[in-house]
Amino acid sequence: MTDTSSTRPAEGEAQAPRQRRLRRLLRYLPMIAPVLLWAVPCGVLLYTGQHWPLPVTLAATAVFVLGLVVMPPAMARGHGRRQQDRAAIIGDTLLGTSWVLFTWSVLLGVLLRLALTLTGVGEGQDRARIVTWAVLGISAVLLGWGYAEARRVPRVRRLDVQLPRLGAGLDGTRVVLVTDTHYGPLDRARWSARVCETVNALEADLVCHTGDIADGTAERRRAQAAPLATVRATRARVYVTGNHEYYSEAQGWVDLMDELGWEPLRNRHLLLERGGDTLVVAGVDDVTAESSGLPGHRAHLAEALNGTDPDLPVLLLAHQPKFVDRAAAAGVDLQLSGHTHGGQIWPFHHLVRIDQPALAGLSRHGDRTLLYTSRGTGFWGPPFRVFAPSEITLLVLRSPPPAHLAVAPRAPAPRRR
Repeated sequence: MTDTSSTRPAEGEAQAPRQRRLRRLLRYLPMIAPVLLWAVPCGVLLYTGQHWPLPVTLAATAVFVLGLVVMPPAMARGHGRRQQDRAAIIGDTLLGTSWVLFTWSVLLGVLLRLALTLTGVGEGQDRARIVTWAVLGISAVLLGWGYAEARRVPRVRRLDVQLPRLGAGLDGTRVVLVTDTHYGPLDRARWSARVCETVNALEADLVCHTGDIADGTAERRRAQAAPLATVRATRARVYVTGNHEYYSEAQGWVDLMDELGWEPLRNRHLLLERGGDTLVVAGVDDVTAESSGLPGHRAHLAEALNGTDPDLPVLLLAHQPKFVDRAAAAGVDLQLSGHTHGGQIWPFHHLVRIDQPALAGLSRHGDRTLLYTSRGTGFWGPPFRVFAPSEITLLVLRSPPPAHLAVAPRAPAPRRR
């Protein structure tokens, strides 16, 4: 677990200028990124001393140019208002492929060539061709493996989380977290059903979905989301919106989840009681909700906690990890989030960390608040996961041990003279 309690103010000050730089970069990214993603691999693999036969060079260059020409309009059509699924599949696949090629062209184009030079392997042309074949081979392996990782049913990640204010009656409460299912252009109805079967096998007291259910409207993705109705929990199934709901008629998703038997926690809470003890389970809309223009949609923690006993422990559902600053200020005990996908395709996680305080796993923020960030259950866009495995998370909540069972600190051993 990462403890950030002593570094939060400094990190907050440092994060503000990083976010401003990120916003400036994002303005130009749609124009710059496609060119870089295709031009850099093209140059490294074809024009850095390989001296391929002219027909090979021309044909390979045409492939890179075709990718550059096709990807942006396919992405625009696939994820725009019309949401053409076939275009989205083509654009997303090209985006993932170009990112992997770009990454390894840069890494191996420098490191491998340097290593070959230092070890005296081959001449200039031989070294250049070795780099090309190494980049293509590694990229092909990573794309094949990444596709399988993205399409498989996530492995279950289990961990115990001790909450100092949790009453003994709630010790052992089983909370299952699924998030970022991103039902989309690739039909994953069968995958969805298998995910729900895996969740049911965990015998949860509380099942949480922290948003980004799908890319597309509830009407369009209903068949993929329908298996969520089969999820079982002994106490409750709760849901909060993610940012992607606000790209696709968020209220329709709130209504569908309610229809499927999940309780949307839109700036509200419920009480989970067992053994004479109580846990507040609260949820807020995603932080992008207010800018969506939908009436009544906003992230409002005070409203979510309104009327609760301040002495009770609080479990908060908030889609984005960066909401944890507000959660810590309000004394929340545990926040559950998704959104980051763990970066999804390495090394994209470096860009994610510019915008979010945590990438994956359990971290501490302030004196009390714990944040668990899931890598996500599905994937967005490119159907690949590279060094960022998906997950279904089982968190077993633990209360502190009784005082008489607490282990007393050992006295320091006497120093030997």
